[in-house]
This record gives sequence, structure tokens and C-alpha cells, in this order.
Amino acid sequence: MPLTQTEFLAYGAESDYVGVLRLNRPELHNAFGDLMIAELIKALDELAALPGLRVLLLESTGKNFSAGADLNWMRAMAQKDYQQNLTDAGALALLMEKLNRFPLPVIALVQGAAFGGAVGLVACCDMAIATPKASFCLSEVKIGLIPAVISPYVVRAIGERASRRYFTTAERFDAVTALQLGLISDIAATDTAGSEQTGRDEQAALRTKAQPLIDAIIANSPQAVVAAKALVAYVADQPLSADTIAETSRRIAAIRVSAEGQEGLTAFLDKRTPAWQPALNAGQ
Repeated sequence: MPLTQTEFLAYGAESDYVGVLRLNRPELHNAFGDLMIAELIKALDELAALPGLRVLLLESTGKNFSAGADLNWMRAMAQKDYQQNLTDAGALALLMEKLNRFPLPVIALVQGAAFGGAVGLVACCDMAIATPKASFCLSEVKIGLIPAVISPYVVRAIGERASRRYFTTAERFDAVTALQLGLISDIAATDTAGSEQTGRDEQAALRTKAQPLIDAIIANSPQAVVAAKALVAYVADQPLSADTIAETSRRIAAIRVSAEGQEGLTAFLDKRTPAWQPALNAGQ
């Protein structure tokens, strides 16, 4: 299926079930500014409204996933006053929130460098796969800034202790460390024998590693997957209280009596495939 092409992005339904959001500014290492942020927000809204999608891939073209903030954008913001910077930061905050709250599971595919705000993008995804040579850096303090807008998502992803270190040292860390910290879910094996082939090999390796996750998500109840992601978001933000217990009870009761809940339970008891699975192969 053809993807929508904008100045900085390519996005849309790649198949009946898989959506793609691709950063497409390789000549500037997919660095983002205000215009690209606006395009990303618009793309996420459109992708969320596409019928039939079950999973979204966040990826990029070129050598690097994203170098973070565009230098020209940062230079322009340095000339603006507090209120203008507050408005600008609000747009980036909206992007992070929309990605974090995207209703479907989102898998980030990371090659090369993911610096600054790009670490925030990865942290907002539900899963992330990186190539062995991928590297990450929360580099803001090197230029007198802080990773403020992305901090709620990065701290949740890697924890407070690691955040204290990497927010203040601006050390670059590799894919193995990112895996240990929980920023990424897995590392994709790559064959980098030929330099000209490396970029294509890395993209192919990331897609290959992601496919079992994609297949697993698509095999499950679409309604339940969306509800399960929303459940995690709700529980993570709540204390263990009587209200939380009551709400989780309400959610399981509601989905049990839903059409897909009834179909899933009946199929399980009848030892048959649920109705949402037969179309799986047709759409890929």
C-alpha cells in the first residue's frame, strides 16, 4: 500500500494490519524541528484513525535513527523569549504524549544514533529493537539544556537511578546497555560485511526481528490489545487503592461481555480459532 509522503515523513498502512511512521530526513540524520514535529503530530492522528491497523512501526531512513533536535531550530529558539519557547516546548510535549498514548502497540526500529529527543521517541514506544551498533545519548546538558519534555517517558523507561546518571553525564551508551536499562526490548543481528549494504541490511534485520512481535500482536484480539495497552497506562499512573481495584474489576467485566470477549472465551472453550484470526494471512 502506498504511504503518504510529506517533507519529512512517510506514513500510512503498509498492510491491512501494520502501520508505518518513517522519519525521512536522512541528509540531516532525521533531526527534527518545529515543522517536523507538526508533521509527526498530524501523522499520528491520521494513523490512529485508520481502520483495521493492529500495530505501528516507528522507523527512519538513512544511517541514523535521529540526531535529535535540528541545529537551525535550536538556533532560532535561542533568539526567542520565554513565552515563545514555552509554546514551542508544548508542541514537542504534545508529540511525546500522542506517541506514548497511541492506542495501538508501537514498535521502534533503531539504527545508528538516537540522541536527545530521539531517546524520548524510543521511550514512548511500547517496544524497541536496535541494531548492535546503535547508540543512545541524552546529550542536552552538553549544550546547557536539560531533557525536560522527554523526561517523564525516559525515566519510566530506564528508571530513576539510570536517569540520574545519563541525564547529568551525557554519556553515549550502546545497544547492550540500552537493553539492560530497558530502553529497548531486543537487539537485531546484522551482517555488515559491505559498507554500501549496511543500511539496507540493518533495516532488513530490524524488520526480521520485529516480525514475531508483529505476528503475536496480530494474532490477538484487536479490542483486547488496545484495552491491554490502556490498562497498563492506567495502572502505572495509579496508587494501589480501592478505586484502582474497582476500576480494574470494571474493565475485565466489561471486556468479558463484549463481542470479542465472548468470541475469545467461546473459541477457547470450543478449542477452535477465534474469528479475528482467519483474516490474518489475507492481509499480509
